[in-house]
Formats: sequence, C-alpha cells, structure tokens
Amino acid sequence: MVETPKNVVRLDELDATFAEAVTKAGGEKIDLCIQCGTCSASCPFATRTAFRTRQIIRKVQLGFRDQVLSDKGLWLCTTCSTCKLRCPRDVNPMEVLISVRSLLVEEGQVPRTIMDALEGVYKHGNPWGISRSKRSEWAKDLRVKYVSEGEKVDLLYFVGCAASYDPRVQEVARALVTNLNALGIDFSVLGNKENCCGNEIYSLGEKGLFDVLVKDNLSLFDQYGVNRIITTSPHCFNAFKNRYGRKDLAVQHYTQYFADLIDKKRFKFSKKVEKVVTFQDPCFLGKHNDIYDEPRKVIENIPGVKFLELPMSRGRSVCCEGGGGRMWVDIPGERATEQRVKEAVNIGAEILAVACPFCLLTFEDAIKTTGNEGRIQVMDINELVAKAL
Repeated sequence: MVETPKNVVRLDELDATFAEAVTKAGGEKIDLCIQCGTCSASCPFATRTAFRTRQIIRKVQLGFRDQVLSDKGLWLCTTCSTCKLRCPRDVNPMEVLISVRSLLVEEGQVPRTIMDALEGVYKHGNPWGISRSKRSEWAKDLRVKYVSEGEKVDLLYFVGCAASYDPRVQEVARALVTNLNALGIDFSVLGNKENCCGNEIYSLGEKGLFDVLVKDNLSLFDQYGVNRIITTSPHCFNAFKNRYGRKDLAVQHYTQYFADLIDKKRFKFSKKVEKVVTFQDPCFLGKHNDIYDEPRKVIENIPGVKFLELPMSRGRSVCCEGGGGRMWVDIPGERATEQRVKEAVNIGAEILAVACPFCLLTFEDAIKTTGNEGRIQVMDINELVAKAL
C-alpha cells in the first residue's frame, strides 16, 4: 500500500502536476485506474522482483514525482503488454511506464547500459553501436538485391538490427534470404542504408530519437518506392504497423508472409523435419498484434513435424524478457525463459521454435544455464523452413 505524505497538494490546485506531465507524455487514462492490482498480478516479473505496476500507477496518480522517478523497477518492464490486456478499466499501464521513462530520459536519469544503447542508435543506427558500414556483412556470398536509385521496390526485406549484427541472429536472416530465393520471390534489402526501426527506443522513453528514426525511415521507404515490407523481428513489425502513423505502409512479419504463401500453395517442401516442436509466442507478435495462427500454420505444414503447445501459450504466453530495452538491463535471479525451457523439455519437445530475435537469444542462454544443451534446441521458424525446402 502506498503511504500518502501529510503535505500532499491536491492535483487540481496545481497548474502543472506530475500526473499531467505523464499524461502529456502518452500515459492516457491514468485517472481511470481503480487500483485493483490486476496489472501487478498479471505481470510476469512481479513474483521475482520488486516491480509493482499498480504501485507505480498510484504514485503517478498522486503526483509523487520523486518516488516514481527513483523507482528502479521502471527499467524492468519489458513492455510485453500483458497489463494492458488484463486491465478491466482499459488503462494502458505499459504506456504510463514508458511515459515516465520519457521524463527520466529528459533529465538524463538513465542506466549506463541503456544510455550506451541509445547513443549507439543515434551515432550508428543500431543499439550495439557497431559501425553502419558493417550492417550488411551478414549477406556476404548470398544472392541479395540491394535497393538502387530510380528502381521501385515491390517487396522490401527489412532485416533489423539484431539480425544484421548479432552472429546467431544473422543465421536467421541468411535462412530467410535462402527461403525467399528458393521460393522465387523477388525482394530487395536496404543494405548499409538500413536504420534502426526504433521500437525499443520508443519503449525506453526516448521519443525524440524515435521521431527522428520514423522520419528518416519513411523518407528511405518513399525514396525507393517501397510498396510492401516483411520483417525478421516482431518488434520492427510492430513499430511500422502501430507507431509510424502511415496506414499505407503494408508490413508483414515473415510468418504472416509465409502463411499467405502456404494458403496460395506456393510452398513445396521437399524434405521432412521429423522432430517434436513447440513454439514460444513473441509478445510483439501475439499480445501486441493478435497474431497467433500464422506461425503455427507454418510449423504444422513442415513435413514430419509433430507440434505440441507449451502449458501457457497464445495470449497467456510468458514473455522472454528481451523487449522494452531489457536486452540492455541485467537483473539477478532465475529468468522466465529458464522455466519455459524446463516446460518445453517436460512436454517432450526437441525443438523450441521462436519467431523473434530476442526470444532466440534469451532462450539460447536459458538452455545453457538450465543444463539442457543436447536435450532441446532453439530454432527460428525460418531455420526450420530452410531445412524442409
């Protein structure tokens, strides 16, 4: 229970309150919160950390600025959107937290690792801070067409930062290119011109930098006449679909694109993958965008696969803890992914399939820390498809 200080000033007596500042930054409907605690009860981290969404919302309502801004739990949120989906009053606690983060960013009160990620995007177009000139090295020796002046791009493959720079996720990008080529799909990539999509930048509260990324990326898309976009990451997909404000931007996650091709009978699998496979729903594909069937359609159409559901799946799935900037914030203790790996092993899965770069990286770590190497393998759906084409 939040203790009310004796000298609380009524919010309606102030010209500009902390609650109003948060609301202006994007934390809508704060006043509708009835402190039922559903958001905290639904949060996948409340049982393992000191993170309490309800308490933060209440402190914002009361205008307890210093208490809110000093709450280290603000950087634990992965923006998985579970709190928004469960709220009975249609409040969006996730956006409230992002808005508070925005105020922290404005005041320079940001953890060093997050500041490094933000600076990396500002200087090099990616949160790892690796030179932009190395962005397309993953495509070496692959048959890839790069955008060129005067030529309109019908289908753009937006690779994303993780798939461009992380060695493990680069394998997913390579698999996707291999699959598209095998299917005879004409597509282009931006190469070193590609920029960060900004989804995690927004989630971290750096909305000024996010606006710059939106402007620069839309300018690139317009410059090359991009009609359609497919993405490796659900985070890029979410940014383009929900945060860029362009309804004419036709974007799909690659699982949606592949599911459409399966419906059109464009897939001709030539090999079997005789494995027991389960699937981890990415938050930014499922909870944020209600896309659950398409990844399963792709998996279940691969010859030889026996598909099993995890105990908690679809809208009840447990976050991998990679979103919302948590890739750059480390917390002690058992990870949710470690428990999920144990669940996957217990149901007899040989492959834990994912459709998100962050899920891939966090689950690979969890397999190692739980001692399950050799018992189960994590693979992106792209890699499964590549084995069967």
